[in-house]
Amino acid sequence: MNFLDDLIRVTRERKKNPIEGSYTNKLLSDKSLSKAKVLEEIDELIRAVEDNSNKIHEAADVLYHLVVYLEANNIRIEDVMQELNKRRK
Repeated sequence: MNFLDDLIRVTRERKKNPIEGSYTNKLLSDKSLSKAKVLEEIDELIRAVEDNSNKIHEAADVLYHLVVYLEANNIRIEDVMQELNKRRK
């Protein structure tokens, strides 16, 4: 799971110190685009699962775009995880 930590770290770093031409920065700065990409990637994942093809690739796309969308909207993944942890109890 270190990669997920790295993805979050890099996303936050891009948010603080944008890099010109960075796709992540484009998503962070354009919330409408970020939202559209999350919706698009979820749809693609659902179709991939139903067709039993490219499931892992599409799931990775969903995870990446969701992390960026959350960060763009100041929703910390740690808070989401804490909420999920509360639900276990």
